[in-house]
Amino acid sequence: MELSIVHINVPENVNIIVGQAHFIKTVEDVYEAIVNCNPNIEFGIAFCEASGKRLVRIEGNDKTLIKVAADNAMNIGAGHIFVIVLKNGYPINVLNAIKNVPEVCRIYCATANPLEVIVAHTKQGRGIIGIVDGFMPDGIESDEDIEARKKLLRNIKYKL
Repeated sequence: MELSIVHINVPENVNIIVGQAHFIKTVEDVYEAIVNCNPNIEFGIAFCEASGKRLVRIEGNDKTLIKVAADNAMNIGAGHIFVIVLKNGYPINVLNAIKNVPEVCRIYCATANPLEVIVAHTKQGRGIIGIVDGFMPDGIESDEDIEARKKLLRNIKYKL
């Protein structure tokens, strides 16, 4: 077995969700889940088929985001993983709907941070071992940091 790190392209002002599912209709069902949550969100989806033609299946409503998702999925190259790239919306708006798609097995991450995927290579293929999402912490939040966090969440209307 060999391990490698795949650097994920996370363009500015987008969020990426990486997960695992089990069936070719994943891209269509995830598409429906996202638009049912927020019909104005822009997104691209890519799903790596693990048998049959073993293609990266794609869907979405924005060609640029579809390409970003497809390129990232191809670079990861692990069977049955999917990559969703979101713009004008956040993972928090769609994650529960995606988790409830029958084919979805797990969500590895949802982030706008720099992202690395740790991939294992075997004779059979590739699989995701883990995710490196962002950077290490620099410390514990102060009273001022707590106040700033609370203010931010209320300014963006995620808390009352």
